[in-house]
Amino acid sequence: MIHNRSVRTRTRAAAATAVVALAALVAGCSGSSGEEDNGRFVVFSPQQTGSDLATNAYTEQVAEELDLDFEWQTTTYDSAAAAENRQVSLVGGDYPDAYLLIDWVDAFTRAELLRYGQQGVALPLNDLIAEHAPNITAAMEAEPEWAEALYAPDGNIYGISRWDECYHCSYPAKLWMNSTWLDELGLEQPTTTDEFRDVLRAFKNDDPNGNGEADEVPLSGSVDTSIIPYIMNAFTYAPIGGDGSPGPLALNGDQVVMQAVTDEWREGLEFINSLFDEDLVDAAAFSQNAEALLSLGNSSNGVVLGAGPGLHPGVIVTIDQEDGRDRQYDAVPPLTGPEGWSTTSGNSSVNPLSMFVLTNRATEEEQVKAIQMMDALYTDEGRLAAQWGPEGVAWEPASGDDEALDPELEPSFEALPYEDTQNLAWRSLAQYYNPAEFRNAQVVATDSYTLAGYERRLFDATEQYAPFAPEEDTVFPYYSLWPDLETSAELAEVQTNITSYITQANAEFATGQRDVTDDAEWDAYLSDLDGLGLARYLELWQELYDAA
Repeated sequence: MIHNRSVRTRTRAAAATAVVALAALVAGCSGSSGEEDNGRFVVFSPQQTGSDLATNAYTEQVAEELDLDFEWQTTTYDSAAAAENRQVSLVGGDYPDAYLLIDWVDAFTRAELLRYGQQGVALPLNDLIAEHAPNITAAMEAEPEWAEALYAPDGNIYGISRWDECYHCSYPAKLWMNSTWLDELGLEQPTTTDEFRDVLRAFKNDDPNGNGEADEVPLSGSVDTSIIPYIMNAFTYAPIGGDGSPGPLALNGDQVVMQAVTDEWREGLEFINSLFDEDLVDAAAFSQNAEALLSLGNSSNGVVLGAGPGLHPGVIVTIDQEDGRDRQYDAVPPLTGPEGWSTTSGNSSVNPLSMFVLTNRATEEEQVKAIQMMDALYTDEGRLAAQWGPEGVAWEPASGDDEALDPELEPSFEALPYEDTQNLAWRSLAQYYNPAEFRNAQVVATDSYTLAGYERRLFDATEQYAPFAPEEDTVFPYYSLWPDLETSAELAEVQTNITSYITQANAEFATGQRDVTDDAEWDAYLSDLDGLGLARYLELWQELYDAA
């Protein structure tokens, strides 16, 4: 199952501001467990277009097995709309019994959980898990890193986040390059930054698509998928996080540091700017959205895109096209820079956003049934039913010569073609616990360039990045840290200001709007960051890291 973890920084920043504004309104709405209960289990959740949670086959299965009478309050998969609707649901005290969310759409931040937990809105789950959720308990014992991250500083578990050992998600800063063009020009995949420049020059000047026109775009990107991390990793470690990322922070020993102010970062920006100077990068690489980048890869004028960044090649070209163009793109392992440096950006299986939250509107009976509902998702049987659907319709057991995604594992099941209109499963709503031994035992076609073999293509590509994983002692584990309620609002505001400015300024340096080689321009950038509170930002994160 492919994960789309596009970073929704702009919409989430706006949503975070709204949360702070709404907090005061919620504060007086604690209510008491089960007051004015309507006898139905009310759940707020995003709903995929084409599906209906009320009539969903898995909903009906859970309702029958647990004697739960569901009532659904639904929103869309649009992050901004989902965040706003969730916040509105909390205002005035008329909130649901439970929230069942998707972290890459919208979910509870740790600051929110602490706030709502202390207000009595979000219920502690500790006793419910200990008494009624043996499978969740076993998962916590098996994955202590995830388990530790569930506990708020007051010792309570107010929400359940996802643990998903998605191998191809582990190294998100990949680059996909047109191998057909390389073959046409008699070139090999680049291994150094100098070779990378030479390949882009050939893509621009030597008509690799063979149409006699200078219409090739050697390299492109988007505001959602930046070209910076992949290239920057040839100069210095470039952190790339998911939802709630604090920007390019790293560790130097036990010290939290900002990567985007170092000499090495500046050298990386100088190199990227030199590519822009030669028109080797799409002028829209820092301004166009994800849809525009995909449209470039899908150009009706033929194949015009040479390379682009992305967690998977479907970011830059639609997969399984009739003309087969999507098969032309292969992952290029991390480049080595002029100083011999080479690494890649890592991504933890721990997610700081909580997808399941029980509120004090749920009766004691509903609380027990709700945690039993969640506990089923931590078994192979429950995962298959909830994420895929019924056996024989949505999946079938492995047989014969089937091969698992990870060749070292025994194959367990094969997913069958699925359309959301089939309405058989909760799909992404049920992705709470996918350990590697479950996820990678899925049967995947051996031809990785077919749609049925797509996961294998991503697995094989990731194998090329794993040897370049950053040193553990340089990775800042923000995803495991809980905020201090007294400073969480300050941290959120400074983080938005700092990360937004770095994104904007780095794009300006890369494209030449600001001269990265000019010491005065660079000093102004550093001064601006100081003015935005960089020292205080690092101090706040340092305090949280030291307290962990």
